[in-house]
Amino acid sequence: MNEQSPDDEAKPDASGASSDAQATIAELRGVMRTFVAERNWQKFHAPKNLAMALAIEAAELMERFQWLDVAESRAIPPNSAEAEAIREEVADVFCYTLAIANELGFDLSQAFVRKMAKNRQKYPAEEYRGRYGKGDDRPVEPSAAGESGGAGA
Repeated sequence: MNEQSPDDEAKPDASGASSDAQATIAELRGVMRTFVAERNWQKFHAPKNLAMALAIEAAELMERFQWLDVAESRAIPPNSAEAEAIREEVADVFCYTLAIANELGFDLSQAFVRKMAKNRQKYPAEEYRGRYGKGDDRPVEPSAAGESGGAGA
């Protein structure tokens, strides 16, 4: 079921950390696979358990924003302890996403590309630009619509 070898590791940059610009999904999956194997946790990584763990981590991420309004949620200083806590929760969600892909043996990049193609069909930009959904009757600002005609123009 596993697509990459346990030897796959994300390549660190000069600071010892890997970056989005350098690491591939395959490398990150390898890091996760190695982490699990080193601890003999495969027996705990049933898809059901991983999905539940991912949901719990997503809830912990939501908790970081629970009492903030939209403006406050966007104004968290990037170098603050709160921003670091948020990054850790996002990383936890990502770890479990990688673990599920490893356990089920599917190509995460292909799944993402297929899902985005479905989303483009389901939510055409001309119809949804600046709007949440079909029932959203809020006025569309010209900058959100890309032109002065609004959504669907």
